[in-house]
Amino acid sequence: MTDFPLVWSPSRRIPLTPGCRYSVRVSPQMANRIVDSARSILNKFIPDIYIYTDHMKGVNSGKSPGFGLSLVAETTNGTFLSAELASNPQGQGAAVLPEDLGRNCAKLLLEEIYRGGCVDSTNQSLALLLMTLGQQDVSKVLLGPLSPYTIEFLRHLKSFFQIMFKIETKPCGEELKGGDKVLMTCVGIGFSNLSKTLK
Repeated sequence: MTDFPLVWSPSRRIPLTPGCRYSVRVSPQMANRIVDSARSILNKFIPDIYIYTDHMKGVNSGKSPGFGLSLVAETTNGTFLSAELASNPQGQGAAVLPEDLGRNCAKLLLEEIYRGGCVDSTNQSLALLLMTLGQQDVSKVLLGPLSPYTIEFLRHLKSFFQIMFKIETKPCGEELKGGDKVLMTCVGIGFSNLSKTLK
């Protein structure tokens, strides 16, 4: 675990690991606007936040202008929670101001911290897939509230692998703070690579 300062959250103390703000084919001033707006939200919880900037220009930057922000927090037990937002491609959807993007991304990270669990909501389905394909043994993972994508993914796992998860709700209390948690349990199918040669 890194020596980053800790931020108070309703669920636990969280050090913020460095975030990264990126932009291509736009003014480098966008970087400062995104970082300042993200800091305006996160500085209420922790005084020093590390957000690096990465600006590309010229032929190496591609043909599409845009910008985005990726923020990561690491819990005291080594769990990484992240949030990421990017601007809309040119000509698609409404234009996004850098200040709005920075504030919204910071709020998304705080929501992920509140939700808690062993993985953030973006990676819940990956953890469940690895449990499904794992050894023919019991696997458990504690997640925050299930995202709509994860719920649909569970339906796909049932139709493809005929596997069902035992779902236990763990209400927030003295031990579990933040949002309600969900304990997911299953027995893996023992998937193995058929083209792997045996010795």
